[in-house]
Amino acid sequence: MALVKVAETHEIPVGTAKRVLVKRHPIAVYHLEDGFYATDDTCTHAEASLCEGQIVGGQVACPLHGARFDIKTGAALTLPAVTPVETYKVVVQGNDILVEV
Repeated sequence: MALVKVAETHEIPVGTAKRVLVKRHPIAVYHLEDGFYATDDTCTHAEASLCEGQIVGGQVACPLHGARFDIKTGAALTLPAVTPVETYKVVVQGNDILVEV
């Protein structure tokens, strides 16, 4: 596993997400009230970008069919998704956001 810089803290305001590519793999980096988190950016139901979905209370909703995922654990919380999304460890060093991949 390696830490890869994906963004700087000022690029992702609280309550938003940013899509980044790590080795051509799309990852969503979220900024919640209690820190930064990362998951696969692709919904496990319909392959939509989760970064384009609404973030509410630690959950992100897929913009296509509304499936909700827990941002911290990746768990699929509502149908039509039943498969969780992969999560990644996030480390903040100074202003740099690093994801372990």
